[in-house]
Amino acid sequence: MRPAVVFIMLTVMIDAIGIGLMVPVMPDLIRELRGGTLGEAALWGGLLATSFAVMQFLCGPALGSLSDRFGRRPVLLISLLVMAADYVVMALAGSIWLLLAGRIVGGITAATQSTATAYMADVSAPGERTRNFGLIGASFGAGFVLGPLIGGVLAEYGTRAPFWAAAGLASGNVLLGWVVLRETVRPENRRAFDWRRANPLGVVRHLGRLPGLRQLLLVYFLYHVAFAVYPSVWSYFGQERFGWTPAVIGLSLGVFGAVMALVQGGAIRLALHWFGERGTVVLGQVFAIAAYGTLGIISSGPLALALTPLAALAGVIPPALQGIMSQRVAANAQGELQGALTSAASLAMILSPLAMTWTFATFAQRDTAHYLPGAPFLVAMCLSVAALLLFIRPAVRTDAA
Repeated sequence: MRPAVVFIMLTVMIDAIGIGLMVPVMPDLIRELRGGTLGEAALWGGLLATSFAVMQFLCGPALGSLSDRFGRRPVLLISLLVMAADYVVMALAGSIWLLLAGRIVGGITAATQSTATAYMADVSAPGERTRNFGLIGASFGAGFVLGPLIGGVLAEYGTRAPFWAAAGLASGNVLLGWVVLRETVRPENRRAFDWRRANPLGVVRHLGRLPGLRQLLLVYFLYHVAFAVYPSVWSYFGQERFGWTPAVIGLSLGVFGAVMALVQGGAIRLALHWFGERGTVVLGQVFAIAAYGTLGIISSGPLALALTPLAALAGVIPPALQGIMSQRVAANAQGELQGALTSAASLAMILSPLAMTWTFATFAQRDTAHYLPGAPFLVAMCLSVAALLLFIRPAVRTDAA
């Protein structure tokens, strides 16, 4: 594997590690800064996650378009450098407002996943893009494994330790990228930067003119709204429903990420061979619906852990959808497409944490008749059903297998 591709995979992995490192400590960190109950901490956690996602939503298309104009290398390296500094600020934050500011800056720097994916599209033949997008997903999954596991361990050394670790990882990757990353955007493929196509609404409007792409973008969006239930409420859900400690929460998320990495790095190749891209999306949605529905009603912690691999099998959906859509846009618009997908995922992360944490706070009140901490997962199940029905409509039927 080429060193530059390794760097791209590490960049995506570090994005996931940086997020996952914090998940086990967020309930305790928020109560350390603000006090209050676990339900109130969940609401603040939703606000922090939403602010991060708002900036990803706004900046994803701009960074993707900037990389189409100036190249992938400068966009990736500068963003990683700012990310490292931002983690240092959050490690030192003495108020919830400074932590909020850090999450806002972090959302901008993490919007480079569109650029990383566009780099992978640059170095891949059209028929290989879906499999290589799977490597991107596998890298994110691997980061999802390592992040919560490391965060759970580092939680023993204080609520700030994970931020220092994330800063070190981002800094190390900047040095690696400086050495191995070469530019892939050829002069003839560089596209003039246009603000009309560098904002979320403009890029969706432009791409939506391509046959079937608008509906595929909506399916991609609904998948991410449902999937965001995990980072939004899992740590609060685990504490409330099963009495899990930060270490157990980190372990559970680590298992989830491990299976997702295996799915997107290897199993997706088998799925594509057997079912094609369209069939792979349908299969992933079926797994998602089954997992969300079960998690919504169970009361057994060991069973929830056992269901983790089933939930992670839905990870075949994003690379399969990306592969279908990538083949419908020109070579000089791959960054623009990936920016649109980043914004779709980010918009999901704007809406989902607010909705999921509010649902959790409403249904996690023990003194009410509607006590059901798993209610957010039932919401995610309904969204997955809607995504599946939309995808199988004739207007979006396509089989690139």
